[in-house]
Amino acid sequence: MTSHVSRYVSIVATAAAAVLAACASGTTTSRSAVSAAGGAVAPTTNVKPFFVRDGFVAPEAVRYDPDQDVYFVGNWGPGPASATDDNGYISRMKPDGQIETMKFIAGGVNGVVLHAPRGMYIVGDTLWVADADAVRGFNRKTGAKVANVDFSALDRGFLNDVAADATGTVYVTDTGKNKLYKVQGGPTLVVSDSALGAPNGITWDAANRRFIIVPFGGSHSLRAWVPGTTTLTDVATSTGAKWDGVEVLAGGRILASSQADSSIHLFDGATGHAIIHTQGGPADIAVDTKRNRVAVPVVALNHVEIYQLP
Repeated sequence: MTSHVSRYVSIVATAAAAVLAACASGTTTSRSAVSAAGGAVAPTTNVKPFFVRDGFVAPEAVRYDPDQDVYFVGNWGPGPASATDDNGYISRMKPDGQIETMKFIAGGVNGVVLHAPRGMYIVGDTLWVADADAVRGFNRKTGAKVANVDFSALDRGFLNDVAADATGTVYVTDTGKNKLYKVQGGPTLVVSDSALGAPNGITWDAANRRFIIVPFGGSHSLRAWVPGTTTLTDVATSTGAKWDGVEVLAGGRILASSQADSSIHLFDGATGHAIIHTQGGPADIAVDTKRNRVAVPVVALNHVEIYQLP
């Protein structure tokens, strides 16, 4: 457990601190929040998980595939998350918590290279995965490798999360270097700005044709970025910080995981509040759209927690 905690602290948090030492706004451990309804203080709801599935090794991200009705769980595997050791893997888990295939996609097997999978995103039949030195694509049904975009020659920090816009163009955040890259066609730098705040999670907000990007560097705000521009806009604020995963829900609401207070925050409009206090620091979450549940990987505890959403 200690080694998994140190990976997050030494790789992600330290990188974020380095790029934001002069401008980080601090973090909070409060479990209270200002509600979206009008300023009243609303304590975190102590919701019990629907189930907790263990047996993983440093699970950092989950992605739900509604077509196959399955969860993909990205495992860093043993060793440092920054190491190019080819021992990471992606599991397939059923909605009831049953492990369908523990190592559905695995480094060193069937010609696959996979060091420490982070954020994942589905475009068509391709499961795009951020890794230590590349963004890789795999067939979401067979696990076969279909794409590899090499970042090893770049001045990269910690490639972290991926998402695609309406055209299927994939982007990846670099938490350690305050950068955002377009993936297809070779890595193309599209934003390099301290205003990214050590960007961690990213997701596409289809209704507003923009990305929502969450900062790991200490800010309480979520940010929006429109492809083709170089500036970001603060769009919502809550008491959480050290944001990790983010998802856009029906009706324009946003769900984000906060490492600062080990909570899941729900944003309705410009204000958010904590709705679930997790058992450990929540990493890159996924939303089960068929059952209205959120899957929360906890790196330090080697498990995934599933909660019913309100």
